[in-house]
Amino acid sequence: MDPAPTSAAPLSAPTQKSQDPADPHRRKVATAAALASAVEWYDYFVFGIAAALVLGDLYFPAGSSSAGVLAAFATFAVGFLARPIGGVIAGHLGDKRGRKPMLVLALTLMGVSTTGIGLLPTYETVGIAAPILLVTLRVLQGIAVGAQWGGAMLMATEYAPEGKRGLYGSLVQLGVPIGVVTANTVFLVAGAATSESAFEAWGWRVPFMVGILVLVLAWYIHTRVEETPEFREAEKALAEKEKSEKGSGTSSPLRTIVRHHLGTVFLAGGSFAVNTATFYIIITGVLDYTTRELDMKRSAVLTVSLCVSLTQLALIPASAALSDRIGRLRIYAIGAAGLAVWAVPMFLLIDTGSLLWLAVGTFVTSCFLSIMYGPQAALFAELFTAEMRYTGASLGYQIAAVFGGGLAPFVMVLLLEATGTSMAVSAYIIGLAVIALVSIKVLAGRASSR
Repeated sequence: MDPAPTSAAPLSAPTQKSQDPADPHRRKVATAAALASAVEWYDYFVFGIAAALVLGDLYFPAGSSSAGVLAAFATFAVGFLARPIGGVIAGHLGDKRGRKPMLVLALTLMGVSTTGIGLLPTYETVGIAAPILLVTLRVLQGIAVGAQWGGAMLMATEYAPEGKRGLYGSLVQLGVPIGVVTANTVFLVAGAATSESAFEAWGWRVPFMVGILVLVLAWYIHTRVEETPEFREAEKALAEKEKSEKGSGTSSPLRTIVRHHLGTVFLAGGSFAVNTATFYIIITGVLDYTTRELDMKRSAVLTVSLCVSLTQLALIPASAALSDRIGRLRIYAIGAAGLAVWAVPMFLLIDTGSLLWLAVGTFVTSCFLSIMYGPQAALFAELFTAEMRYTGASLGYQIAAVFGGGLAPFVMVLLLEATGTSMAVSAYIIGLAVIALVSIKVLAGRASSR
């Protein structure tokens, strides 16, 4: 049986080992995990912003602006399709060999691939090789972020004091708004410091070159951060099990997940898809929609996105801390229901073309996203035991990322082109929210039957 959550109390399976609250290494690990998440997501998000602004024309020249944007967003989605690969590989090795080495490897791969995009020649310079190389580097970005989330999340949650797993897990979740804020800020600065022609020629590359700093953080974690106590205990138990089974391979984390816990993985993914889809719609799809269809200024829309993301820095840890008191699924369900209710008003406000109403619409959406995202790391961690946690949690997260976040901006453009109304995008969000609420109800039902 899968460890099951309760709707009235924080998920607590498996049992968390009590640690000395004064442990000086705990804060170092939590800080390192949060920084790892922030820099990885920064590198990942700069591609989405660039896809909405310049990559279509530079790497996918076509007869219409919509076709170029669709091609750029398709490349954006390719990174999401690659994320489960990173999740499977790093999850399996992370459950067998440790959280830290997989996190270091993910950071290194992200730093190299992001810097490579910043140096990549355009279609005009090298022809068809340009989009091929861009897609390749985007795939590597996807593998890297797919490997990173589970490692950073487990480094934080497995070092958390008793009763604070949600709060500590939220430190890693803060990497998303920090990444968005930083990416938008760097693009704003690059745009303000260059002319329109200079920005399209080289200014857009500057945000990608910052990715080289990820390599410095990878070195720091490799040399200064220790493996988590829960993994060390799980490693001993796994070694004893493998010895007793004489190397039969039945202790493979991936095999165990596929055979016995795949339903939990899909329920986790189903519960989270609406969150990641809506998030990428408001930070990437709306950026393209407002600047291309509503003729709003790029710098103004980026500023709104930046300010809205700043509010998540307070809301994410607050919702996570509340989930430590009253339960993950209860908080999670409130956020999903809110996204369903607000999907139509959000686009009605955006369609006014007013910066003020754009800010209001995306701010309320961001609140519901934060309510869900805060407890999500601890929720996913507690669905699986330590010896399979990296694999199970990563797969659940990355499945949602593929069918939610990766396709969302692409689907948004298709829906707008096919229907001519943003209400079709609202319907898409509502559909995903219904799936989330059903998944949450099933998880709660499993808990009540225990």
